[in-house]
Amino acid sequence: MLEYKGLKISWLGHAGFKITDGKTIYIDPYQIKGEGEADLLLITHEHFDHLSLEDIKKIASEKTVVITTPMAEPQLAKLKVKEVKTVKPGDRVDVEGVTVEAVPAYNLDKFRSPGRVFHPKEDGKVGFVLTFQGAKIYHAGDTDAVPEMKDIQPDIALLPVSGTYVMTAVEAAEAVKLLKPKLAVPMHYGSIVGDEEDAKKFKETASCDVQILSKE
Repeated sequence: MLEYKGLKISWLGHAGFKITDGKTIYIDPYQIKGEGEADLLLITHEHFDHLSLEDIKKIASEKTVVITTPMAEPQLAKLKVKEVKTVKPGDRVDVEGVTVEAVPAYNLDKFRSPGRVFHPKEDGKVGFVLTFQGAKIYHAGDTDAVPEMKDIQPDIALLPVSGTYVMTAVEAAEAVKLLKPKLAVPMHYGSIVGDEEDAKKFKETASCDVQILSKE
C-alpha cells in the first residue's frame, strides 16, 4: 500500500487499484478478493480484464457511482448501482468531492493485425485523472506513451509496463518524461502478460521515484 496526502492506494493486481480516503474508489478491478463496497467505480474500457462483471459485482452496491465509456456502458447497464455515467476523452465530472477527468488512452504501435491496433484512438477508451485531497492521481488505462500525456502533470502516475497491448517498461519510462509525476507505480503485469521483471526494469529506467506495490 502507498500512502500519499491521507490517501491509501492499493494495487489489486493487473490494472486494478483501490483508493481510500473515507470514500472507497475502485479502478478496473480484476480477479480481486472484493473487500469493501465502492463509492466510486471507474472502468477505463470494455475489455474483460478491465471490465470484469464477476469482480464488479463483489464491490458494487446501490450507493456506487460508475464512470466508464459509451462502449463499456451496455455491459454495466443491468448493475444495481446508484448511477452509470459515460465519459469521453476531455470530459470532466465531479462525484462526492472527487474530480474525475477522462483522458485519451490508445495504442500507437501495438497491433492486433496489420494496420489495426488493440486500442484505437477512435474507440474513445480512456485513462482517468482523479483530483481530491490535494492530490492528482493518473491511471493511464491501456495505452502507449501518447502526446496528450504532457498536459496531465500528476502527482502519482499508475502506468502499464508489460508491452504487447500497452507500453513496455522502457516506453513507460519515456511516458514519465512527458508526465513529470512525483511518483510512478507500475501496473498491468502479473496476470495476462508481463511479470515483476517489467516493473523492476521500469523502476531502473524511469526518471522519477518509482514504487512497486505488492498485490493486495
